[in-house]
Amino acid sequence: MKNWKRILLLAIPSIASFASMTVTGMINLIMVGNLGALAIAIVGVSNVIMYNAWAMFSGIGHTVNYLVAQNYGSNTMKKGLDRTFLALIFGFIAGIVTIIVGFFGAEGILRLMGSPENMVKEGSPYLQIRFYAMLFSILTFTLFSFFRGIGDTKTPMYASILGNAVMVFFTYTLTYGNLGFPELGLKGAGIALFLGELSAFSLITYAFFKNLKDRFFIRFKPVFDLLESKLIFFESFKLGTQEFSKSMAMLVFTAFVTRLGTNALAANEISLSVMSLGFMPAAAFGSTATILVGQEIGRNQPHMAKKLGIETAKIGAMFILLLGTVEFFFAESISKIYTDEPAVFKLSASLIMISAFLQLFDAIANFFAGGLRGIGDTTFLLRASLIHAWGLFVPLSYIMVFVFDFGSYGAWIALYSYLTVFGITMMTRYFIRDFSKVGLKSANKKTA
Repeated sequence: MKNWKRILLLAIPSIASFASMTVTGMINLIMVGNLGALAIAIVGVSNVIMYNAWAMFSGIGHTVNYLVAQNYGSNTMKKGLDRTFLALIFGFIAGIVTIIVGFFGAEGILRLMGSPENMVKEGSPYLQIRFYAMLFSILTFTLFSFFRGIGDTKTPMYASILGNAVMVFFTYTLTYGNLGFPELGLKGAGIALFLGELSAFSLITYAFFKNLKDRFFIRFKPVFDLLESKLIFFESFKLGTQEFSKSMAMLVFTAFVTRLGTNALAANEISLSVMSLGFMPAAAFGSTATILVGQEIGRNQPHMAKKLGIETAKIGAMFILLLGTVEFFFAESISKIYTDEPAVFKLSASLIMISAFLQLFDAIANFFAGGLRGIGDTTFLLRASLIHAWGLFVPLSYIMVFVFDFGSYGAWIALYSYLTVFGITMMTRYFIRDFSKVGLKSANKKTA
């Protein structure tokens, strides 16, 4: 019970943090949904595009998370802070790249997705703003990862809640011109998201520098170390490519669904929005596994590290099963919150019911991948993601949608077949890995 309490104290604030982001995304989609199916489709496609942009650079934050957890456990936080400073530099460069891509390439990216011309025309300004906001998203996630690495999941929660509250407020006011604000439509929803990301970044940055002074008594004096820079770069590349391989596969999946028509795409995006509720506990417990495993590896307690990862997965699975039960029995009622178009909400409800319990395997993948990150098993995570996403998911999606002509149902059967196999792979790797042979990740050693 002591371990469960420790796990929940870390996981619950993370669930709240992810919940605020997920619920905000749902509220925004519901508010934007009043603009029609085209607006829902634009937001949905933009979400997938931006998730790919974020995933490409998310490895920076994931690397900080597990390295700082190990440094915290081994009482070498000066090194952990130096690594965080280096990661922020990489994050800033990545953010500038996304701004440039958004400025010049938003329209072309929507066309590449196979979007019809009206979607390209209406969606380009919105997508551009989303790219601009990505700078703050990357840096915020890196700082969130630092706090989680030292076992502080409450500070990221507060920053998330603030940022998402700002986002909801300005989506309500700027999209429809409420409370005396100008009516900007979909562009207003994009500006609201930008302001929300900026608010979260401002709070977490303040907390970070205050933390340095009050908790670690370290002044801002970043140290550039070539070996550490290489470690951060290559670990970030592996973990970022791992996420990017999965998100790119989802991009291709969405492109397949896009060709089924606007209603199919709208139903797909509503269903993904609802199923993202499962991402909350999955991501929260996955992050918790990284923290606990990393810290125990830092303390040279490999047996406890492995045990805590398994205990974290058990508790997380309970959350997912409870959530899946609610989604299964109230699928149509939930879908009707988003839209009153029968063709859309009926299809969406069916897709939600298909995935309500199968999402457990996606969660299992998150739980055990989090534990594997904690020990720095990054090369395996990269290889497994590439093989499963591109060797299984994409080909199976194509076959189910275009060869067998199963439409949206075929696409979602392919999605959850992939997630099931991937989840089993992550769990198997975790159980067979010998933690007694795992040591602290060092810049002087070849990364694994």
